[in-house]
Amino acid sequence: MPQPTAVDLALFVIFLVVLIFPFKIHMVEKNLELFLFVMGALAVTVTGMWTPDLVQLAAEEPLLKGIVPAVLIAGLLFHYGRGAFQRTVNTILRVVPITVVIFTMIVVLGLISSVITAIIASLFLVEMANLMPLERKDRINLVIVACFSIGLGAALTPLGEPLSTIAVVKLAGPPYNAGFWYLFNQLSLLIVPGVVACGLVGMFLVGKKGASTGRLADAHQDDGGLRDVFTRTIKVYAFVAALFLLGAGMEVIINKYFIQLPAELLYWLNMVSAILDNATLTAAELSPSMSQAQITGALMGLLIAGGMLIPGNIPNIISAGKLGITSSEWARLGVPMGLVFLTIYFVLVFIVGFRPTLGLIG
Repeated sequence: MPQPTAVDLALFVIFLVVLIFPFKIHMVEKNLELFLFVMGALAVTVTGMWTPDLVQLAAEEPLLKGIVPAVLIAGLLFHYGRGAFQRTVNTILRVVPITVVIFTMIVVLGLISSVITAIIASLFLVEMANLMPLERKDRINLVIVACFSIGLGAALTPLGEPLSTIAVVKLAGPPYNAGFWYLFNQLSLLIVPGVVACGLVGMFLVGKKGASTGRLADAHQDDGGLRDVFTRTIKVYAFVAALFLLGAGMEVIINKYFIQLPAELLYWLNMVSAILDNATLTAAELSPSMSQAQITGALMGLLIAGGMLIPGNIPNIISAGKLGITSSEWARLGVPMGLVFLTIYFVLVFIVGFRPTLGLIG
């Protein structure tokens, strides 16, 4: 076991502050982007990692990954097309039970996120959820469950999210020779049932309550205007840059303490992806020298834990920003749901040894 240094201890303190403060201090909860940015900058300062390249990457990553442009463009499109979009949603709800709509929405967005990207899927999610005839609590629950679904489904191809792209790149050489279909082959029989399970959870948790309201949403309700579109875009930019800095600063303890751990323990410790960028953790943890069981366990732990808190995934960040969901509101469902899913998959992967593989080329 490596001896902790003063830097290690400082990083552990920063980690605890990031984990606890958003739930205990109202000012932090209301300004989560700024708080995370400060904590990320502090983590980089503690480790002495400030370089012009890091500053450039933190500034460019939210743009180059397409996150910020997608949020801005989609926000403008939904702003100007809100009336037509609302009428379409209302037409569907007149002929299709809301329970079926919710189940279908969660499952379809989860599965197609691996093709259209998790960013686009989450943008569709927040606009549809905002126009559904639901009370605020039910709308929040719907979004949280759907974000779990998107976070899982996006990992099926390298197109879906940075985590899946990095995983394929890291494992592209021998012995795995990972290609486009590698993650689909290895994870789909674990992920697809999880996406369907999210649909069922959403249907029973939210659908019946929505059906009982007996009303359709107002096609002319205020969406916050253009100021809201641009404000949300800036907040997403700050959030992603903050997570990049926080992940860069935390690489010291990830590389020192996490990588050598047994797969079973690493699976549970990957719950830190609830507040850290899971792409950073994937880049640090995955190696061609790992067994397929270790790879599967590490990835499933990262994917599930990413849905537990707002910073864990881009879909969470986008959805919480649009709907004004606080850290406490998200954790109320996100943490228990994540723990249940983590327990189920731990039993499947590590105790039962359920790791089926499909045979698609690549």
